[in-house]
Amino acid sequence: MLTNPSQALIRNSELYQQQNVLILNYEADTFASQCLESARHVTALAFDFNHHQTLLPYANDNLRCYFGHQLPEAIASKKFDSVIIYFPKAKPLMGYLLQLAAQHLDVNGLLMVVGENKGGIKSIAKLTPEYFSAPIKQDNARHCLLYTSYLRHCAPPLLLSDWVSQYALDTPQGQLHICNLVGVFSEKRLDQGTELLLSHLPDNLQGRVLDFGCGAGVISAALLKANPELQIECIDINAMALASCQLTLAANNMQATVYASDGFNHITGQFNGIISNPPFHDGLTSTTDIATQFVKHSAMSLAPKGIWLIVANRHLPYSDTIATYFGKVNVPAENNKYKLYLHEH
Repeated sequence: MLTNPSQALIRNSELYQQQNVLILNYEADTFASQCLESARHVTALAFDFNHHQTLLPYANDNLRCYFGHQLPEAIASKKFDSVIIYFPKAKPLMGYLLQLAAQHLDVNGLLMVVGENKGGIKSIAKLTPEYFSAPIKQDNARHCLLYTSYLRHCAPPLLLSDWVSQYALDTPQGQLHICNLVGVFSEKRLDQGTELLLSHLPDNLQGRVLDFGCGAGVISAALLKANPELQIECIDINAMALASCQLTLAANNMQATVYASDGFNHITGQFNGIISNPPFHDGLTSTTDIATQFVKHSAMSLAPKGIWLIVANRHLPYSDTIATYFGKVNVPAENNKYKLYLHEH
């Protein structure tokens, strides 16, 4: 099933007829594969690892699939006839995507931007830099808008450092230097949930520790500040989060293993600790299901005598789920918004 933005692109397939196309920030569908019915060759770069996994089985000689915040070094300077951008949910990411697109177009190359009406795409004219022509509305269908533009002249080189905000963050473990790329959740101060978590870290953590949904690396950096001996693995599905986490660790002279994983699908072995402010906060049905899977797989991935510590919104129904998979539930701390859940084997 194609998402609405993908359906809008299919409606306008004459735009990329027989072209060598680059697709940026695509969604959890197989549009890139269906795009080949018109396009000559497609390269697809996912910023969400789950979306990458959805498309990967369709990869072939004419469809190259990558995950990350930019294309691999071997093709970092490759040019395409046209570039398609899916308007991001995190609006600040759009500027980065536009500059990335410009690196891969020759002058007069075609840019297509598609997004849902309610997703912020109507602000595209304000967001488009002067090296592109003013975006023109091409279509309005499936509750989506499709805009086209052309590269007028070469864009400045894309430097990750231009897109990162850096700030000092005070934590219970001491001050940290945080690096946060556009599109990654950050408040420039410790959010309430993470503060509750870091204020009650067990002092007997050791060995291999998983930071699930690491974001910009705040929890991992705090853990390593408290105990540099820990072997921390930081996982996330967001390419910009993973890049941010690596920058944060480097800025604090710390080392950890940072990699993409869709839930627990891409980790191996067991952990002595699983610490998380999990990235699902609202009470939607799908979110509850994700939370259940998270608890279930946590229980399977925790080593004997391991420590499992997470913070979650009070209204999320964690207690029953934890009781099902872990047995005993401890709530060592809570406030009016969050609860801390602890399980020690």
